[in-house]
Amino acid sequence: MFSPFKASGMTKSTLTLRCAAGFLVVVLMAGMIGCKQEAASTPARPLPEVGVITVNPQTVPDEPEFIGQAEASRIVEIRPQVTGIIKQRFFREGGDVKKGDRLYQIDPVPFKAAEISARGRVAQAEARVVQAQQNLARLKPLLAEQAVSQKDVDDAVAEDLASKAALETAKGDLVKAKFDLDNTLIVAPIDGLIERTRYYEGRLVTAQTDLLTVIHQVDPMYVIVSAPESFLLKRRRDIIAKKIQHPGIYRLTGMITFVDGSTYAHEGALDFTDVSLRTETGSRQARVVFPNPDRVLLPGQFVTVRFQGVSKTNAILVPQRAVQQGPSGPILYIIGEGDKVEVRDVKATNWKGDHWLIEEGLRAGERVMVEGFQRVMPGTQVKLVMTPDTVATMVTAPAAETKVEQTP
Repeated sequence: MFSPFKASGMTKSTLTLRCAAGFLVVVLMAGMIGCKQEAASTPARPLPEVGVITVNPQTVPDEPEFIGQAEASRIVEIRPQVTGIIKQRFFREGGDVKKGDRLYQIDPVPFKAAEISARGRVAQAEARVVQAQQNLARLKPLLAEQAVSQKDVDDAVAEDLASKAALETAKGDLVKAKFDLDNTLIVAPIDGLIERTRYYEGRLVTAQTDLLTVIHQVDPMYVIVSAPESFLLKRRRDIIAKKIQHPGIYRLTGMITFVDGSTYAHEGALDFTDVSLRTETGSRQARVVFPNPDRVLLPGQFVTVRFQGVSKTNAILVPQRAVQQGPSGPILYIIGEGDKVEVRDVKATNWKGDHWLIEEGLRAGERVMVEGFQRVMPGTQVKLVMTPDTVATMVTAPAAETKVEQTP
C-alpha cells in the first residue's frame, strides 16, 4: 500500500513534532504582538512635583549676637574713715539701700571728746588774738612819744601774727575733729544692692584699710560683650563695600535674651567701646547700658545681646527647610535648565526668623526647592508651578495646600 510518509522519507512521529513546533511559533508571535500593543497603550510616568520659590534680593536687619556678662554700673567699697570699735550695723545684708541710709556706727565717744577739745583750743587761740591786738594798739602811740623802743613794737606785731596763725591751726584741728566725729556714722554713698558685712559689732576697724562691705549700683546695669577680630574686620569690609547700612557705632541699641530663651523688657544703648583689642582673646570689648528698675539683671549674669540698627542690603533669604546638609556643609536643590534638579554648595550664615541668610552660592532670580526632596535626585526633571512672587512666596505641588510664608 502506498504511503505519502514513506514516499517523502518522513515518519509519522517526525511530522507530528514539526507541526507542534510550528504551532508554538505562531503562539509566541501572537503574544509578542499583544505585548507591544499593551505597551503602546500604557501612559508615560508623570514627572515628580516639587515645591519651589524664586529668590530676590531685599534689605533685612543685620543683628549680630554676642554673649555678654552683666556688671554693676558702679561698685563702691565701704571702708571706715576713722579707727574705732563698731557699735552697731543698720542694714540687711544682700538688700537694697538708698543713698544716705545708715550702715555702721563706730563708737563716737572718743571722737566727741576730741571735737570738744578742739573747740576749746579754738577759743583759746581767739583770746590770744584779742590780747595781741590790744597790746599792739597800746604800744603804737607810745612809740610816737618814744616811750617804748621799736623792738617792743616789733615784738607786739609778731605776737599778733603768731596768735592769728595759732587760731587758724586750732580751727583746722576742729575741722578734723568734726570730720572724724561725723564719720563715726557710715552712710551709703549711692543706691544699690549691698553685700554681706565683713565686720560685725565689737570689732576694731582701721581707718581707710579694712573693707566693711560693697554696694553695687544695679540701675542702670552694664553688659560687657566681646566682638572677635574676625567679625570686626568683616564688618569694616562690608561697610566699605556698602553691603550694609550702618548708622554709627554709638547709635546701636541692644536687646537681651536670657538663658531660658526669654527676652528682657528694656532696650539698651551702646555707650562705650574699648580702644584696643584684648591680647588674651583677640577681641574688642563694648559696653551696653540697660535700665534695671525691677532688679531683673544681676551682676555676673550671662546673657545674649542682639545689636540692632544695622541693615543688610541685597540679602538673599531662603526658608530653613530648603537648606539641606551635604558632605561639606549646607546645600540647596536648585531648579536649573530644563527644570532639572541641581545640588549646589552654599554659605548659610545667620537665621532671620524662619529663613536662612545665604551669603554665597545663590543668585537673585534662581529657583530653589523647598519641598519634595525625597522624590528627586540630581539631574531629575521635575514639574513645578512658578509665581512672580518674591522669596516670601512658596509654590507647592497641586495636591497640597498652598502656603505663603512672609520673611521676617
